[in-house]
Amino acid sequence: MNWQGWAEIALTLGLQVAIALPLGIYLSRVWNGERTWLDPVLRPVERGFYAIAGIDPDRRQSWYAYAGAFLAFNLAGFVLLYAILRLQHLLPFNPQGFGPLSTHLAFNTAVSFVTNTNWQSYGGEATMSNFSQMAGLTVQNFASAAAGATLAAALARAFLAHRGEAIGNFWTDLVRTTLYVLLPLSIVVAIALVALGVPQTLGPSFQATTLEGGHQTIALAPVASQLAIKQLGINGGGIFNVNSAHPFENPTPLTGLITAVSINVLGWAAFFAFGRSAAVRKDVRALVAAGFVLLALGTSAIYWSETRPAPALVAAGADTAQNMEGKEVRFGAAGSAAWAGPTTGASNGSVNAMHASFLPLGGGVAMVLMQLGEILPGGIGSGLANMVLMALLAVFVAGLMVGRTPEYLGKKIEARGIKLAFVALLVFPAALLGFSAVAAVLPAALAGLLNAGPHGLSEILYAYTSAAANNGSAFAGLTANAPWWNTTLGIAMLVGRFVPAVAILAIAGALAAKPKLAPTAGTLPTDSGLFVGLLAGVILILGGLQFFPALALGPIAEHFQMLALTP
Repeated sequence: MNWQGWAEIALTLGLQVAIALPLGIYLSRVWNGERTWLDPVLRPVERGFYAIAGIDPDRRQSWYAYAGAFLAFNLAGFVLLYAILRLQHLLPFNPQGFGPLSTHLAFNTAVSFVTNTNWQSYGGEATMSNFSQMAGLTVQNFASAAAGATLAAALARAFLAHRGEAIGNFWTDLVRTTLYVLLPLSIVVAIALVALGVPQTLGPSFQATTLEGGHQTIALAPVASQLAIKQLGINGGGIFNVNSAHPFENPTPLTGLITAVSINVLGWAAFFAFGRSAAVRKDVRALVAAGFVLLALGTSAIYWSETRPAPALVAAGADTAQNMEGKEVRFGAAGSAAWAGPTTGASNGSVNAMHASFLPLGGGVAMVLMQLGEILPGGIGSGLANMVLMALLAVFVAGLMVGRTPEYLGKKIEARGIKLAFVALLVFPAALLGFSAVAAVLPAALAGLLNAGPHGLSEILYAYTSAAANNGSAFAGLTANAPWWNTTLGIAMLVGRFVPAVAILAIAGALAAKPKLAPTAGTLPTDSGLFVGLLAGVILILGGLQFFPALALGPIAEHFQMLALTP
């Protein structure tokens, strides 16, 4: 560890939140239909989309209609993407001549990108044509990110409403988020990345001659355009198998900083947009503070772990100050930690180092950051919505202590809201631990593991954690392109995305129908340091109680095995 490493982590995390604040104000204006500086150009385009689709942008929907539109849109996206992947060999822009994906891989991939997970059981440069990358995967990077953002927009209106029924219009929220936020930002970032050396081409692979006189096939693709939206949309799926460790995706330290900051900037922006839209800015700062502290602690723990001497190397007589196996050697352990923390705290999943090669505690912390519920800051809007559910549980716990009906942001939280919150939060560990338990004893699942023992269990836990949390990062070592893994991981992604989403929209509908209450002397302040501590405690206790036994058999047990090698 050194001060430069700490400074790199502080700069990355600090820029994410600092840039998110003005972006959040802009995102709120987009959700609210207020005038923006892009209106003269984009307003006619927006009206054209509504006219073609037959949408009335001024029509407000109940939570039932909003949820129905949300599910229908994602179902249509799945069917279209599945068809593209199965018919890839018949479609244009396939200079490499790639064939169709198998049924189970096409299912997994289509589910993965529709749910904003971007788990990849394949090597992109050896599997996907340019058409599949652009018309299939990149389109879903926009669509799934915008769909997640609609959850926060609907929830903000629910807290602001006074005995209302409508929570907005899904189609309007979807179009405006895509057109006014994701598309312009992606164009700016993509142009910057091209200027810094990231490829953007439809050309085929080319043959290079190495210094030794050998020949190597160099894969090319429209990298910059997908890289921009994969980070800004908090998606994570890469063109290349090694993701952002590939020099075409991350050629310089500056591209590394830009893409690392892009991972979380719109996730935090959704927090600030929610605060402005629901007129609860101070309360949202408490949510941001709790999330940021937990993310900073997790990232710091990874950095600390990955700068420890590796006992096995020390025992072998190697003079090493840190574990560099699997790291991006151009940028070092600090760059790997500054990426690993934000990518697992968000539902991003891109990597610039192999998490399976981290020391056990480093890989375990990355797993825990996902298991906390993808709320640090999680996806665009979906992360904020899950954090609000944690806040509801926090005020519920506080209400139990003092014998008072809990309130949050001017709304009474009653039994139905708490039950729905638990449905949304408990479906994640049910999918994660349930599938992991079966995979740990099923021969067809165990055949995909590279390692046995605690590290093998960590491979299983990480895969289902990543899938159910809609993160998408891989632990490496696991060969997931098999019917069992592709199918069950796909189901975990579906459950982890859509059950909480519908529950959140049901909560929004219930909150919108309630009266907006003024705070009283008995109201728990939710903008204080005390509430920040209470919220962080609820998050940690909930995660610890559910997952600690499994973690004790995986990364924690492996850590003690590693210590036994210390001379």
